[in-house]
Amino acid sequence: MKATPDRAPTAARLAGAWTLALASLTFTAQAQAATSFEPTAIVQGTPLVLQGMGTRYRAIFRVYDVALYLPRKVASAEEALQAKGPVRLSFVALRDLPGTDLGRSFIKGLVSNATPEQVNRYTPASNRLIEIFSGRKKLAEGDAFAMEFVPGQGTTFFIQGQAQGGPVGDAEYFQMILRIWLGHAPADAMLKDALLGAPAP
Repeated sequence: MKATPDRAPTAARLAGAWTLALASLTFTAQAQAATSFEPTAIVQGTPLVLQGMGTRYRAIFRVYDVALYLPRKVASAEEALQAKGPVRLSFVALRDLPGTDLGRSFIKGLVSNATPEQVNRYTPASNRLIEIFSGRKKLAEGDAFAMEFVPGQGTTFFIQGQAQGGPVGDAEYFQMILRIWLGHAPADAMLKDALLGAPAP
């Protein structure tokens, strides 16, 4: 009687190949945002340069593209966090995003990269962040939103180009926001590299 071929090794090899392929695809996509962000931005009359951009993924699903604008190019996350002058984070939703989920994900990232003392000190500003995004049923695919920091004023949140109330917090609070993507526990390590301008693989 002819022996039945052992299919287990073949299946394992195929599974491994798929895993490697998906990992490679995700890394490339995260390093290369689909959105064509402008190379410069103006915040309160100050010209900013595009430091880097990338795509936020959950599993294999694209969530949003994001671009980081700074007064000048930097070489590290610490330099970005200590940037002197206005800073802008620009986002474009790549799928319909429930506002509550988005607000909660921002706060989760903020808390993961801050001390308990900072979290307590900036509770009012964080509550405002939650209200802005959780107060909307959803952001639709293609919607733009942004976060702008201006020294001496604070952080202003924008949805579809419209300011959502006045500025909140101070320089330390905006550093907490930046650490959602650039901190020691970033939303995505490869997205962190992309925002810092790491070249695509």
